[in-house]
Amino acid sequence: MGDIRKLTLLHSNDMHGDFLPKEKDGKKTGGISYLSGYIKKVREEEKNVLYVNAGDLFRGSVIDSEYKGLSTVELVDLLAPDAVTVGNHEVDYGIAHLLFLEKCARFPIINANLYIKSNHARLFDPYRVVEVDGIKVMFIGIITDEVLSATRSEPIIGSFVDVWEAASQVGAIIDNYKTDKIDLTVLLTHIGYEQDKKLAELLDPNWGVDLIIGSHSHTLLKTPKVINGVPIVQAGSGTTHIGRFDLEIDIGEHVVTRCDWRADEINEVTAEPDPVMESVLEVYRSEADEKYSRILTVLARQFSHPTRSAETELGNLFADLMQQDSSFDIMLFGAGTLRGKKLGPVVTYKDLKELIPFVNPIYMMTVTGEQFKRMCRHYIGESIRTGGSSEFYDVSRGVRLVYDCASDQLTECSLIGRPIQDGDRLKIAMQEFHYNSFERNFGFPVEEVLKNSKARMVVTSDFSVYEEFLTTSTNLDSQVEGRITIVK
Repeated sequence: MGDIRKLTLLHSNDMHGDFLPKEKDGKKTGGISYLSGYIKKVREEEKNVLYVNAGDLFRGSVIDSEYKGLSTVELVDLLAPDAVTVGNHEVDYGIAHLLFLEKCARFPIINANLYIKSNHARLFDPYRVVEVDGIKVMFIGIITDEVLSATRSEPIIGSFVDVWEAASQVGAIIDNYKTDKIDLTVLLTHIGYEQDKKLAELLDPNWGVDLIIGSHSHTLLKTPKVINGVPIVQAGSGTTHIGRFDLEIDIGEHVVTRCDWRADEINEVTAEPDPVMESVLEVYRSEADEKYSRILTVLARQFSHPTRSAETELGNLFADLMQQDSSFDIMLFGAGTLRGKKLGPVVTYKDLKELIPFVNPIYMMTVTGEQFKRMCRHYIGESIRTGGSSEFYDVSRGVRLVYDCASDQLTECSLIGRPIQDGDRLKIAMQEFHYNSFERNFGFPVEEVLKNSKARMVVTSDFSVYEEFLTTSTNLDSQVEGRITIVK
């Protein structure tokens, strides 16, 4: 019998500043203090424990945005991760600031495919080898191509933009840096569950990739998805769950002989709060609460946003707020803009800032009726085909779209009760992020639309519009009213 050693590998992803616990089924659930308590408990119970994070630590909390990630770095330091990969929201404060945060962090940040275009120098170490009890584990970090949209203002930064090139990069890292003493090879990816499956198919078995720990799509798996012999896992988002591998590894043969995985819920039953984490968190929380606690408005009731792939009350509300009194006919509001699932009835500045942590200009452009129908058909269809991992858009009041899954067609597309004709000219608006990624989200190049007329920035800060409108309004109501109907 070989030299078999046990390893417990913990992982989380897409924390998005989810630092505070919430009430669920009568008990406190999630929060970075309980997450820390869980990790500490496992480190005490098991001999060999590693903890890694698959990216998107930042955004989603005023505690994060107020300090531009510095608070998050300090809090995550207390979790003592063995490796963290870069998520697309890690660049929200700018590449230069991210590199500054890396210097502040006491944990290693890895990424194999963010580089400077001029000399192809990598921005981060592409991998990290961690040894525990003689077990050598190699972690490699891979980013989604979505990071390109967030770094367009920094043209010197590039990335390998698809899974085929990413797979080649994995092979290059392994060929150049993996020794014959590595016992376990793990990809920390930030490309989404569907892309993880494609990546796994492209991996050469000779590279010896053992596991893919994914993120970005916020997928909570019940069991690993095994493709090409490689288990793929992901542990939802925030701090409500943590993934756990219990492995047995033959370090003589460098092979995994047992691989068990589950996603554990983080709550007051499964973990004790970490008092050190609590004390550090309280400093940031009290300072943020003092600044952000002012009340903006009171809504008619609490509105919900349970999904990013269908019409919601909150999606309709913010699409309407932007379109009202505007110079455009239709607002296409990115459903992923909303980082929470509910709002109200009392709305504080903190609530709004955590719901919409990003500031985007708004661009207006003219499209033909035919182009608009093509755009809507594409984004609704892609959302269905990808299980909700692609971009989805709520539409402002007066628009009605009916999409038939069987035919992949819009059976109705109307504005204020009138069918939109192919030759109509419509003024539509969207956030800059979505304008910059127009072709990926709508299926054809933005240049085709710009032939109609030049796009124009009509709002410099969408957040300022939402804040002003809510501050000057009260008892607002919003409902799901069949603006977007999907016929299956």
